[in-house]
Order: sequence, then C-alpha cells, then structure tokens
Amino acid sequence: MLHHVSVGVRDVERAAQFYDAVLGALGYKRVMEVLPYGVAYGEDEPVFWIQLPHNQQVATPGNGAHISFIARSQDQVNEFHRLALEEGAQNAGEPGPRPDYTPDYYGAFVFDLDGNKLEATLLPVAEWSELEEVPAKKPARKAAKKSAKKAVKKVKKTAKKSAAKAAPAKKAVKKTAKKAAAKSAPVKPAKDAKKDKKGGKKDKKNKKNKKGKK
Repeated sequence: MLHHVSVGVRDVERAAQFYDAVLGALGYKRVMEVLPYGVAYGEDEPVFWIQLPHNQQVATPGNGAHISFIARSQDQVNEFHRLALEEGAQNAGEPGPRPDYTPDYYGAFVFDLDGNKLEATLLPVAEWSELEEVPAKKPARKAAKKSAKKAVKKVKKTAKKSAAKAAPAKKAVKKTAKKAAAKSAPVKPAKDAKKDKKGGKKDKKNKKNKKGKK
C-alpha cells in the first residue's frame, strides 16, 4: 500500500549514523543519498527516508505515529533494540512477545535521536492473512453490489424514459419529411397531361385497326 515513508531529522549525517546501525541489524542499507537534505534506506528501492523538513522548520515527531520495520527473526529484533539504545535512542518497549496484538507477534520499540517512534516487528505471514479477513468486509461488499445494481436499474430506467420521449419526436420528423418530399416532387403541367391522354387514345385506335386488318 505504501510507496515510501519519511521522517524529519535535525541533522541528516547524525541521523544516518544511527540508522546505518539499527536498520543494518534488520538487513536494510542506504540505497540513496541527497545530501545534505536526506538519505533513503531499503533493500533495493528507497522505502524509508530521513530528511530535513521541507518547510525548513525544526523537525518534530507526530504524537501517536510510529514506523515499524519487518524483522525476519527474534535475534534481529533484539539486535535492533540493543544497537538503537547504544546509538543514543530511548527505550519505548523491550523486545518480546506482544500477545495482545496477535499470538505470535514479537517486537521492540525505541525513540530515535529526533523523537520518532520506531519498531522492529516479527510476525508470521499466516497471521497477516488472518488479520485481513475482517468480518466487516462481507457486508461492505454486499452493500457495494446492492448500490451497483441500483445504479444500473436507474440508468436503464432513465434510458427507457429518454426513448419514450424521443419516439413522438421521431414520428413528427418522419411526417414532416414526407410532407416536404411531397411538396418538392415535380408536377406535370396540364397541357402535358392532356397530350398524354390523347396519345393514349391514338395508341388504342391503332391497335384496333391492326387487329381488323389481320
């Protein structure tokens, strides 16, 4: 879900020495530097940044916020905590199980040199999938489907109404078109009509004469 996280620090070089040690214990390293403004850590991509605040004010930690780094063993969690305290961090929670989170949760907490709260977390992958199965999701899905069906019905209803309104208009257009076509059709002059009639009579006479001669 997250692309990257950054925390404000007062001195990038000083903070980088601290994070080189504590994140190194978890298998992470510096992957990008934009000195003197910031340094990024990760495995291959920059995921966690330490940096000077963009507004050039004093760096302050958020109350209630903390950042957790994935550990792959209890030893890594223990080493993360030990090195952090050695580098000048404040203890915020000894390494150990946290059964109130999940049965196999193991973690440790510290405050870094600038007061940012950090955690190293060891948690089996299976437990993450259990956490994802929230009962509230099913009703939410049902509600989403229901609202989607309603929306489709509304659209169909609106389309029918539009078609019904358009039908009389189409008829009127056809009627007008027929009238216009009738008006624009060429009318034969009266003289030509009389000639045609005379010509028709002559043809009939000729036919009769031919029959009599035969």
